[in-house]
Amino acid sequence: MTAAGNTARLDRIGRDGRFVTIPMDHGLTLGAVDGLVDIESTIDAVTKGGADAVLTQKGIAPRVHPNKNDAGYIVHLNGSTTIGPDANDKRLTGTVEEAVRAGADAVSFHINVGSEHEPDQITQLAEVCDDAERLGMPVLAMAYARGPGVDEHDAENLGHAVRLAEEVGADVVKTAYSGDSESFERVVESTSKPVIIAGGSPKGDRATLRNIRGAMDAGGAGVSMGRTVFQHEDPGAMASAVAAVVHDDATPEEALRVAGLPVEA
Repeated sequence: MTAAGNTARLDRIGRDGRFVTIPMDHGLTLGAVDGLVDIESTIDAVTKGGADAVLTQKGIAPRVHPNKNDAGYIVHLNGSTTIGPDANDKRLTGTVEEAVRAGADAVSFHINVGSEHEPDQITQLAEVCDDAERLGMPVLAMAYARGPGVDEHDAENLGHAVRLAEEVGADVVKTAYSGDSESFERVVESTSKPVIIAGGSPKGDRATLRNIRGAMDAGGAGVSMGRTVFQHEDPGAMASAVAAVVHDDATPEEALRVAGLPVEA
C-alpha cells in the first residue's frame, strides 16, 4: 500500500499526475551560471509562471522556500562536476533524512544506465528508495542511458532505464526524449510509473515545446527541464508555455501565444 504521505507529497510536486519541474542543481555541476547567481529571482519567476516544483541541492534550501510561491520542492541527492574526471560519476551529496530536514516534498537521484558507474548507482538508488519509503517521501529517478557505445536517445535503451528505476522503487522517472512521439511510446510503455522528459538541447522555444507535445502525446507525464527554462531571457514566460502544453494540452504555438513569446518560424 502506498503511504498517505507519499501520495500527499506527490500532489505537492505535480497536478493530476502531471509534472512541470525546474531543476536548478546546476550550481554544483557547472558553477554559478546565468540564472543561478540570483536564484531567488529565478525561482520566483518560474513558480509564478506555472512550474509545479523546483529542484536544488540541499544547501540551497534556505534560498528556495521564501521564493517558491507554494510550489513543491525537490532535493537532489547526488552530483558531479564538469571539471572533474568523469561527469557520469555521480556521487551522493545528501540523504533522504537531510532532505526532510531541508523541507523537501520529494527527493531525486541521477543514474547513468550503461556507464561504468551503473552498479554503484543502482545500489545507491535502491537504498534511497528504501529510505524514502520509510519516510513517505516520493523519489524522482533521473534515469539516463549513458555510457561507452550507448545511444542516449534510443527508445529501447531509454525503456530499459525507466524500467530499472521502477524496479528499484522510484515513483516518477525522468529520462531523455527519444526524438519522436512514436518511439517514445515504447519508453512510456516500459514502466507503470509517470515518465517525464529532460530538456535536452533543442533549437529554440518552439522546438522545445514540440518535444514536450510529442512526449505528452505518447503518454508522458510532463517535464523536468532546467537550463531551457532558467536561462531563458524570460524564465517565467517559458515556464508558462511549458505548463500550457503539460497541463492544458496546448499546441506549441498556442503555448507560445499564451505566454506572450514569439511564435517562431
